[in-house]
Amino acid sequence: MTGSAQYADASVADLDTGVDAADLTDDDLMREMSSLHRTRLDTLRHGSDAALANHLRRTAELETEYLTRYPGREVDPSRLRD
Repeated sequence: MTGSAQYADASVADLDTGVDAADLTDDDLMREMSSLHRTRLDTLRHGSDAALANHLRRTAELETEYLTRYPGREVDPSRLRD
């Protein structure tokens, strides 16, 4: 399910906290993480304390789920430090 259709049956609580990361498809998980990373600086600089706290919580939740699904993710050797 994509777009507004995926939220048609969501409760108010779901909209406040987001869909549980474990319930997202791989594509939805990647889309949600991309969205959060795209909005990170704006939220840090201009969001309320509550918005920033929610952003940090949701980012951690989604990234933790990603690492759970892909524990052997490909690491680019050029990104490693000595």
